[in-house]
Amino acid sequence: MAMYLTRFSYTPETWARMIEKPEDRREAARTYIESVGGKLHGFWYAFGEHDGWNLWEAADNVSMAAVAVAIGAGGALSSFETTVLLTVEDTMDALGKAKSIRYRPPAA
Repeated sequence: MAMYLTRFSYTPETWARMIEKPEDRREAARTYIESVGGKLHGFWYAFGEHDGWNLWEAADNVSMAAVAVAIGAGGALSSFETTVLLTVEDTMDALGKAKSIRYRPPAA
């Protein structure tokens, strides 16, 4: 299972609705990811560039993309960004494979 970090921001209209009727969105997020066999590991709100952060686990990129597309299509968010997270072991494997790649800078 792969891990994913998402950053999101609500639209002003969504914040206005949430003020009028506060709602804990963790359960909704959990339902979305579980519908593709995944798991929600965390849901946080934050100050700054993004209103919130989620940590998800999904079987593959297609499953996570399906969740992201469904959430994005709902219209409540002004932004939704997903980052695929690599384990240290995956990164070590990538570093090992990088040795065999003969990169040439542009115009070199």
